[in-house]
Amino acid sequence: MNPRLLAPSMSLLAAFEASARHLSFTRAATELSLTQSAVSRQVQALERLLGVALFRRENRHIQLTDAGAMYLREIGGALQRIRNASLQALSYRAGGGSVHLAALPTFGAKWLMPRVSGFYARHPNTLVHLHSRIGQFDLSLAGIDAAIGVSDTPWPGLISHRLFDEHLMPVISPALKRERPINRAEDVAQHLLLQVTARSDVWHRWFRYKSLPAASMRLGPQFELTSHLIQAVAAGLGVGLVPSFLVEDELRSGQLVLALDESFASSFRYYLYIPIDRTELPAVRALTEWLLDTAAAGRAKG
Repeated sequence: MNPRLLAPSMSLLAAFEASARHLSFTRAATELSLTQSAVSRQVQALERLLGVALFRRENRHIQLTDAGAMYLREIGGALQRIRNASLQALSYRAGGGSVHLAALPTFGAKWLMPRVSGFYARHPNTLVHLHSRIGQFDLSLAGIDAAIGVSDTPWPGLISHRLFDEHLMPVISPALKRERPINRAEDVAQHLLLQVTARSDVWHRWFRYKSLPAASMRLGPQFELTSHLIQAVAAGLGVGLVPSFLVEDELRSGQLVLALDESFASSFRYYLYIPIDRTELPAVRALTEWLLDTAAAGRAKG
């Protein structure tokens, strides 16, 4: 078999990948700083090389064929890894590197961002590009070097480092607590219990821990982001059960108060996840060491 069939040129692959992402030769051309006709010709050349149609042309619109969708799935992650590797190599000119880190949105805003200056103080020439992700995903396919996630068991197929265990605390607005006081665990059932969509079982766990009947729960609305739940609690909508480190500022300012002055170990843990082929990258090693040191210092303090 002609080796060219198995290794098309980067220009052909880049034209196809950009066109497939945008479903537009025009937008792909803008991204690649080419003309629309040049991108169209490169895609046609790739189709002739492979002997299969990758797009359906319908008037002024294009759609991926089944073969095109499969091809995009396979080469998309590979091209992103090539781009990341090139960025890593270029960054060595400045004596540093870069790392793409994914984290839960509220975790990133509440825990990571207030501390990340400590990383730059230790590694001034290394850049951390932060991405928001909720739940488990394919890091390599997404072009992500490392991710911080929360779960009761580590994600499979990745190197995992435990950062800290999750301790949840019931929080409420001061006005709502004055209106409907909470003096014991049973009193929580008088309030709407706000939930995070991805963790809709935490109130069930808490009620079992307190030996309270599940039937007494008044489950309230669900929120995709913990930050939105915290805002809803502050607005007096109900009671939230949230990780203690995510509401430190609100508790300190008095915007929120503890519904009950006790924490609940959820059995979930925050982990740093790294694909095996990323662990030895200098920027990833630097970020890993800093995160483990910072998490350990937090555990020792509190």
